[in-house]
Amino acid sequence: MERVVEILKEILEIPSPTGYTREVLAHIERKLNAAGIRTYYTNKGALIAGNHPEPKLVVAGHVDTLGAMVKGILPDGHLSFTRVGGLLLPAFEGEYCTIITRSGKKHRGTLLLRNPSVHVNREAGKKERKEENMYIRLDELVEKKEDTEKLGIRPGDFIAFDPKFEYVNGFVKAHFLDDKASVAVMIDLMLDLGAETLERLPVAFFFSPYEEVGHGGSAGYPPTTEELLVVDMGVVGEGVYGKETAVSIAAKDSSGPYDYEMTTRLIEVAEERNIPHVVDVFPYYGSDGSAALRAGWDFRVALIGPGVHASHGMERTHVKGLLATKELMRAYIEERFGV
Repeated sequence: MERVVEILKEILEIPSPTGYTREVLAHIERKLNAAGIRTYYTNKGALIAGNHPEPKLVVAGHVDTLGAMVKGILPDGHLSFTRVGGLLLPAFEGEYCTIITRSGKKHRGTLLLRNPSVHVNREAGKKERKEENMYIRLDELVEKKEDTEKLGIRPGDFIAFDPKFEYVNGFVKAHFLDDKASVAVMIDLMLDLGAETLERLPVAFFFSPYEEVGHGGSAGYPPTTEELLVVDMGVVGEGVYGKETAVSIAAKDSSGPYDYEMTTRLIEVAEERNIPHVVDVFPYYGSDGSAALRAGWDFRVALIGPGVHASHGMERTHVKGLLATKELMRAYIEERFGV
């Protein structure tokens, strides 16, 4: 596998639903520190990496993923839940998951329709897949609420779904490529650049922990920031131009247009260097850049990312799309700072 795919596999296997990102951020911190790249945390919990004291360009991706949280314990000892982020329930039905208690204990389970057996429920296929009609079947010998409480499981415990990573013919298939695919590309690029180059480049990398709930990019940037380059998934589907083998450059999403000059330069750089790319408009999409602009930050914002098919479900991208994203990031940095 390409190194970027190996990095992606590593971080996909670390659960990080929004609100529970400390483990994956600690992993990234260790990996970058071992390469001589300095890091620090914002008060809100974002990880910032880079060796220049006054970064002008910040590259941002989010480590948090979709997930769920225990809402309550049912009379039979199994669990009701509430979604964290825009979890597409039909795409996660039947998926295995881990319940993480506040004390750090982990229990396994499965997301199912209530009364799921077709041999006793003729309406199983017709029932709407929504929180009220589904539950987490706990893989423990429980028969009543008190049995589950003795395990230490409580409302507010996080539920992390298995990523189901697979790499085949250059394709990466997994849950949560949004946005761990971009995070892997960011890490791979930093390792390529190395500690000494990052001493000279006024660039920092921002790993956001709350994007899936809309406020990850709202705070914490270095005060010298002039531009924010968000690296998030490119949409692949009907009505858009994204491809899994290319990097998408977003001209606009549901929050409005991205910075004209910055976006134009990204397009020009991609064309000049023959980087596989598309320019696109995303109809139902927001980003950490959107959150930063709404919060009042006075810097320019643009967005790129590898094409990802079946977003918020069983997602897929291709190593060519990952590498195209890395090359556009590198090329933009080189053009911006005359490297």
